[in-house]
Amino acid sequence: MLDVKKIEAAINLISAEKKISKEKLIDIIESALKTAYKKDYGTKDDKVNVRLNLEEWTIEITLEKTVVKTVENPSLEISFDELWEDASNFEEWDVIEIDVTDDVMNDDWGESFWRIASQAARQVIIQKIADSEKEKIFELFEWKEWQVVNMRVELVEWWKVVFDYNWNQVVLPKGEQVSKDNYVPDARFYVLVAEVTNTEQWNPKVVLSRKRPEIVPAIFEAYVPEIGEWVVNIDKVVRHPWIKTKILVSTNYEQIDPVWTLIWQKWMRVKAVMDELSWEKIDVISSSDDIREIIKRSLTPATVLKVEVDEDDLSANVYINSEEKPKAVGKWGVNINLATELIGYKINLIEVASEKKEETESN
Repeated sequence: MLDVKKIEAAINLISAEKKISKEKLIDIIESALKTAYKKDYGTKDDKVNVRLNLEEWTIEITLEKTVVKTVENPSLEISFDELWEDASNFEEWDVIEIDVTDDVMNDDWGESFWRIASQAARQVIIQKIADSEKEKIFELFEWKEWQVVNMRVELVEWWKVVFDYNWNQVVLPKGEQVSKDNYVPDARFYVLVAEVTNTEQWNPKVVLSRKRPEIVPAIFEAYVPEIGEWVVNIDKVVRHPWIKTKILVSTNYEQIDPVWTLIWQKWMRVKAVMDELSWEKIDVISSSDDIREIIKRSLTPATVLKVEVDEDDLSANVYINSEEKPKAVGKWGVNINLATELIGYKINLIEVASEKKEETESN
């Protein structure tokens, strides 16, 4: 037989550890007992009511049925004949509750029921607690989508990093991690709240990320108030995690230099963001009405001599000195690939022999 005092102790413990209300845990246990009764001693159509009273340390189990003259569905209906001497107290279509608590607790099948009910309750409680924690996490981040949150690493496993946020555990999955990050307990990171969804078809879902490009402007906004004030606009971001990010910025104010605003004196702001990204390189590029100028800037740190654009083909011939090509291409081709992604044009590098090289060859 279930010991209600032990149930109360378990509810108090789980409520304290998992930050789930006692009322919700009582609902979970009552639901589990309903499921166990239907599975082993009733039918799936039974309308079972369970009332767990922790103040009086009692459990009541009843079946809800409708009084009818002729029974068509025994699970939901009861006839006047079955009510015996109590029949005169009811009218047809009255809904009554039949107390089956004593039947469940008798010596013949009570112990079996409670054993099965305990197993079912345990499984339901585990699942319901998981669902409740997902709902709680969803509520924490419901209004933070595409924002960054500073969190402390609590636990590191081979495939996931567990962060602590307001005494709740949230997981950064392997696919959203950056290999250069040093995830160790008590380390703090800005983490992007990349997805927050809750639909009828799916359970509440929160996806955290350190990998997606949107994390970079979100961290910049934490250090650059002009972004939140709409003085400086971040038009586009492309990123190769842990290697380099390129950001295209603009402003509607002639007196404002958007690049300088993000970099600031002694590179204070951009260095702060780079530090948050494990010293990932960041190129801040000023937008322009002239696509050729944007293409030049997008290939920084390389110096570009001339740009020819084919707008129909969305391609550009970019002329550079031969010694500038390694800078334009970048390590593993990252720089030119990011530039191509940033501007949406295919970039063809055309080498031009430098004057120094020509002089050397002529000598």
